[in-house]
Amino acid sequence: MFAGAAILAVWSSGAAADAWTVLKQPGVIALIRHADAPGTGDPRGWRLDDCRTQRNLSERGRRESQLLGEAFRANRVTVGKVIASQWCRAVDTATLMQLGPVDQHSAFNNAYVLFNKRAELTRAARAVLSGWNGDGLLVVVTHGDNIELLTGVMPVQGEIVAVRRAGGDPAKLTVVGRIRPAPARTGG
Repeated sequence: MFAGAAILAVWSSGAAADAWTVLKQPGVIALIRHADAPGTGDPRGWRLDDCRTQRNLSERGRRESQLLGEAFRANRVTVGKVIASQWCRAVDTATLMQLGPVDQHSAFNNAYVLFNKRAELTRAARAVLSGWNGDGLLVVVTHGDNIELLTGVMPVQGEIVAVRRAGGDPAKLTVVGRIRPAPARTGG
């Protein structure tokens, strides 16, 4: 099957089609948990400047990232800016999506690993999100714990959580849609 055709089935079928429409609305931000990277956290001795010391995308995660980018294009979502955590799996997800230049930002670094900095990371992330006023969608590729701290939602790997800033409090986010990747096929 042609990859472009597979995308529609994987990313925009059923209720997800409404979420793609939501992503085109002004003021919406897409928070994306990095694609498939087996394991939890990072190995002891990890270093931010050395991807070999971190948990990284699997081949499935690399393909998921490419499909996710194709889905953005197939659904004609205009992206204004792409930001990623400085962790390699987030940068790689964002880069493989091919939605534009990827700005790395420490505010979206891994809150699971940096447990003692969770409040600081969340505060900094809220400041970045509340300050976004550009044209098109702001896409942020980060980690599950970061998204949960911002929204109360723990996404699966590769999931998009669409949010809108809530009324009078630009730091408060309301979840307005979710797009989950299709489950991995097993066997045969």
